[in-house]
Amino acid sequence: MALFDRGGVVWFDAADRLGAIVALRCSKSARSLSWPQQCSPLDSKLVMSQSLATVSRAQAQGPFYLGVDVGGTNVKLGVVDDLGRTLARASIPTRHELGPDDGVARIATAVRGLIADAGLAADDVARIGLATPGFMDIASGMLLDLPNLPSWSYYPVRDRMAAACERPVTFANDANAAAFGERWVGSGRVFHSIVLLTLGTGVGGGIIIGDLSIDGENSHGSECGHTIIDYHATARMCGCGQRGHLEAYASATALVKRTAEALAAGRKSSLAARLEGGETLTPLLLAAEADAGDALSLELILETAMYIGVAATSLMHTIDPGAVILGGAMNFGGHATPLGRRFLERVREEVRARAFPALAKRTTIDFASLGGDAGFIGAAGIARAADRKLGLGVRGSGSVGT
Repeated sequence: MALFDRGGVVWFDAADRLGAIVALRCSKSARSLSWPQQCSPLDSKLVMSQSLATVSRAQAQGPFYLGVDVGGTNVKLGVVDDLGRTLARASIPTRHELGPDDGVARIATAVRGLIADAGLAADDVARIGLATPGFMDIASGMLLDLPNLPSWSYYPVRDRMAAACERPVTFANDANAAAFGERWVGSGRVFHSIVLLTLGTGVGGGIIIGDLSIDGENSHGSECGHTIIDYHATARMCGCGQRGHLEAYASATALVKRTAEALAAGRKSSLAARLEGGETLTPLLLAAEADAGDALSLELILETAMYIGVAATSLMHTIDPGAVILGGAMNFGGHATPLGRRFLERVREEVRARAFPALAKRTTIDFASLGGDAGFIGAAGIARAADRKLGLGVRGSGSVGT
C-alpha cells in the first residue's frame, strides 16, 4: 500500500484496492503501517469510506468528473469516470472558521492533488460538481444562510471555486447530490426516479427523476425533511423554527430528545443506568440497549420508523417514485443487523398501511448503499449531467462558473 505526503496530508495511492481509508492528516512520522498508533487525537484526521476504490486509470472510461462534498467538519472529494466509478478519493478538514476564501484555496489544492493521484491531467476533468449544505441560490452559485458554516454565508462559492480550480463548476445542494449518487450508481440505480431521506443530526432529502435533481424555482426543492407530519399547534418544533416537520420527530437529535423526555416522565429503561454511569445519550446507545432487550429503546427506534413511513407515504403520493431510499448515519446497522432490518420493515409496514395499494405494492423502500461517498459521487454525476445537457462531455469544455 503506497503512502506519500502532499501538503500535510498523507494519502493512500489512488489505485490501492484496499481503498477503505482514504486520507490521513497527521505528523509525517506516521508514514508507515503502524500509523494509527503514531497519530495523536489532536493532529489526526482519519476518514473512513464504506465503499472501495473500484477502478484504476487503465480500466476507467472517460470523460472524467470530480465531486466535492462540503460538510461542516470535512470536505470529501472524489474523481469518477463516465460510469460513476471512483478512481481516487480524499478528505480534508473544512475549518470553516478560517473563512470561505481559505476553504476554497485548500479545496483547489486538494483537487489538483487528487487529479494527479488518479493519473489524469487537469484538462481530463471535464467539470467539477460542488455540493454544499444550507440555503443557496443555485442559479447564481451563491451560498445564502448556512447554520453549519456561518462564515461561508452569502458567498459566491461556485464562481470562486471555478476560478481557483480552473474548471467549470456545477453547484448543488448536498442532500440532492447524495440522492443523485444513489440514483446513478447506488441503491436507486435500477429506478428512473427516487426519493432519498438522509437520517442524521437532521433529516435531509433529495428527489431525482432521470438525470434531473428537483431543485425548485427557489433552490429549496426536495427539502423532504421538512415534510409536515403533525399540523397541530403543539407539534414539535423543528430546527428551522417551524412546527411539525419530519426532522423534529425522526432525526437523531429528535430521537435523543424524545428518549430524554420518556426517561424524565418515569419510563423504565436500562438506559438510565448507562446514563448514570456517565455515558452520553445517542442513537448508538439506544441501538445497543434495544439489542440487549430494552423495551423503551426498541419502542422509540420503531416509532422513528413509523414517522418516516408517514412522511414517505406523502412523498410517494406526490411524486410516485420508483424507490424511497434511506441514507445517513442513523440506519441502526442497516441490512447487516437484525435491528436495522426490523427498522426498515417498520417503515415498510407504515407505508403499506397508508399508501395507495399500487404504490404500497410497487414502490421499493430500502437502505442506501454508497455510504459517505454518495455526496461526491452525486456531485460528480450532476456535473456530468450538466455536461451532457450542454452536449459536451469532452475534456476542458464548458464555460467556467456555469
